This record gives sequence, structure tokens and C-alpha cells, in this order.
Amino acid sequence: MVRDQSGDELRVLHVIPSISERSGGPGQAIIPMCRALRDSGVDLLLATTDADLNGSPAPNLQIVTTYQDVPIIFFKSQIGHSFKYSRPFAQWLQQYVSDFDLIHIHAVFNHACIAAAQAARKRGVPYVIRPLGTLTPWALGQKSLRKKVFWHGGIKSMMRNAAAIHYTSQSEQQAVEESLGLNHGSVVPLGVEFTQLQSGDDGLFRRLVKLESQPYVLVLSRLLPTKGIDILLDAFLSLKTNGLSDWRLVLAGNGPSDYVASLKDAVAKQNATERVLFPGWLSGDLKLSALRGASLLALPSYHENFGLCVIEALACEVPVLISPHVNLAPEIEVAGAGWIASVSKTSVKQALFDALSSREELVRRGSAGREFATKFEWSAIARQLMQLYISL
Repeated sequence: MVRDQSGDELRVLHVIPSISERSGGPGQAIIPMCRALRDSGVDLLLATTDADLNGSPAPNLQIVTTYQDVPIIFFKSQIGHSFKYSRPFAQWLQQYVSDFDLIHIHAVFNHACIAAAQAARKRGVPYVIRPLGTLTPWALGQKSLRKKVFWHGGIKSMMRNAAAIHYTSQSEQQAVEESLGLNHGSVVPLGVEFTQLQSGDDGLFRRLVKLESQPYVLVLSRLLPTKGIDILLDAFLSLKTNGLSDWRLVLAGNGPSDYVASLKDAVAKQNATERVLFPGWLSGDLKLSALRGASLLALPSYHENFGLCVIEALACEVPVLISPHVNLAPEIEVAGAGWIASVSKTSVKQALFDALSSREELVRRGSAGREFATKFEWSAIARQLMQLYISL
């Protein structure tokens, strides 16, 4: 059991607006993070809303239960797809936040996070905020008027009064602290569960999409304009005359219907429906099978705070093609675990050509990626988080 500096048992409340995998990396990472902390001896509870869990069994509301081996309590998300207002959640926080030694808040511009910070300050409980990349200059420039109102309406005070700010990369910390004048950050990356990544049926995904032995480039994220997927698609389709016609591009994920439709239209116009596959959102064994079977993972984002799928791919010995705006890019370049390309057709096309033309180089960089990823194993990350908690 983990104890604080006075010798008492350490009890931590984690607050996040949603645990849905469809919400992206934060929802995917929070459960294994909490599992690893519990395995390391931290007494914790995860509090969240039922937002975006419509494809899962309806959770019991306002009752502590066990979900994927993590103690958790759900509250009804009442108003706002993004804001996720929940009055019962705020009331519960005001009543019970003082039962915990520390609050770890995951996100910023959401009702649960604001309510948790307010309750913690009122009760004198220290709290840590993980901003999920939302405070970088690029992110604050998106929907900037709304975020400026929030910032001056309470978020600024919320951040400055946090006991610590939890960044997942040095690049994120530097960008935020330089632009906002914050100076109490700590870097602890996200992690991966190596054992889980190696389990399951390797051929499951290929059978689903009727892929035989063709190699494929995998995109495993939400299909959004900010991910640079249209650039990647254009670059990939332009390679058909370069002796790489056997390769396939798998765009696994969901996104705004109009954007996904535009991607499919671009494929259809080039008669490339056999070369570009849209299997939809993948999870569980199907996701792991697609990941392990890929020859290259691509994420040419205009902005990417961490890129959990990048570390998952590297842990499976799959090299990556990413943009410099993925915050892990400098470390991956030094490790020789992939290709870094600016978000332009010319740059992505050249990187694709270099990668797909050499099986030996794919294997070599995949092996380097596996070695690089070992430091992101969740048990090691949990120890770093525990040290942060104890210090606070």
C-alpha cells in the first residue's frame, strides 16, 4: 500500500469527463493507468460521466462499481456533447472530495474538471491537472473565442492553483509554460500494457476485411481534418505508379460524416476502393489484430499531444510515420523508430516511398521502436505517478 510522507495510506480520486475509447487517447489511457496504479498499491476511485457509452452496457449511476478491474462511479451527462454538464457529479464532488488526499483531473474545458477543481479548492485538497494538450498555443487557437471566455472565467485560476500540472511530453510542457507563464509542471508520459498487446488472434482483422498477404499502412485514430488524413491519402494514392501497388491503406476510425464521405469520394474518383479500406472504429481484439498485422502506422497530425496509438504500434514492433507536430517526434527520431514528415503531400509521399520500398528498413525501425517503447510500460509509468503524488 502506498503511503504519503506522514505514513498514512494515500487515497486518490481520478476525474475525467468520459472513458469512452471513441473520445480518443484520454479515454483509452485512463483505465490501464488506474489499473497500474492500483497494482502498485494506490487506493483510488475513478469518477466520470456516462457520455459516449451508448455502445456499451448502460452503467449504474452514482454507485461505486468495478469496471475493467477499476473501482469507478458514473454520473449522467446532462447537457453538451463537449462540456458534459452533470449536476449530480458536481454535487457528489462537493460532498465527497475531502475523503481523498489528492485529486487527479484529466482535461480542462469540461464541467467535471472545473467542478472537481472548485470542490478541491473549497475543501483544501491538492489537485493535479492533466490538460491533454488543450493548453498549447495551437489548441487554444481552435474555437479561440470560447476558450478565451473560459480562460478568464475561471480556468486561469484553476490552473494556477493546481498543486501540479501533469504533461505527457516535454514538448507540451515547454509550449504551455512559455505561452501561459505556468511553472509548476511535471512530465509523466502515458503507457502501454505489453502483455495485452501480444494477446489475441493475429489473423482476425485480415479475415474481417478480406486482406490476404498484402502489406498495409494503418491509421488508427479518429478521422478528423486535424489528423492530416487527406494529405496522407493523397500521397498514398499517388504512389501507385512506383511499383507499390500491393500496398493497402487502412483508415480505421470514425469521424464527422461529411469529412469521412469526402475521403471515400476521393478514393472512389481514383478507382482505388480495393487499395484503401474503411473498416470503421476498431476496439478490443480486432484493434490489436489490426495493429500487430500492420507494416507501418501513420499519424501525420497538425497537432498531437501524445499519440497513444504511436506507442502501441512501436510496442508491437510496427514503425511509425508521423509529423513533427506529434509531441513524441523528437524522441522517435533519435531512437530511429520511424519517419518524420511535415504535413504536406510532397513530404509525406517521400516518407511513404522510403518506408514502403524497403522491408529491411521497416523491420529495423520496428525493432528500434520496440526497444524505445519499453520505457512506456504502465508499471514504470505508475511508479512515476506515485512519486508525483507522494511529493504533493
